[in-house]
Amino acid sequence: MTRRVGYAAGAFDLFHIGHLNILKHAKSQCDYLIAGVVSDEMLELTKGISPVIPLAERLEIVSSIEYVDEAVAETVPDKLDTWRELQFDVFFKGDDWRGTEKGLRLEREFAAVGVEVVYFPYTMTTSSTQLRKALAVLAG
Repeated sequence: MTRRVGYAAGAFDLFHIGHLNILKHAKSQCDYLIAGVVSDEMLELTKGISPVIPLAERLEIVSSIEYVDEAVAETVPDKLDTWRELQFDVFFKGDDWRGTEKGLRLEREFAAVGVEVVYFPYTMTTSSTQLRKALAVLAG
């Protein structure tokens, strides 16, 4: 029997129910779940934001979630480079990427190496962006 390895990447900054939902759903579709926690430098490079919670603490939080078998720091922008290192079979992403240029490119690149891309519903009630805005108001 072949073990199905899944990979779910995210900043996991200001950890909230949407993060938990993705990890929970991902684990239900694989035998071994690796959570990629995007490094502070990659967040600044790719999204132009600095995390509120430092990488070491985000790794500790994510690795403590019961659905996560392994948490790793994601330090490169190319998901194929991450795949070359970790050799996962399925990549999990929020469905806000579905049908976008980035999502379609990711699907093509992963299909070429036999990796399935599975999308999960985006949690509309909570997001890190909303939490950042609330914190900014409170900091006033």
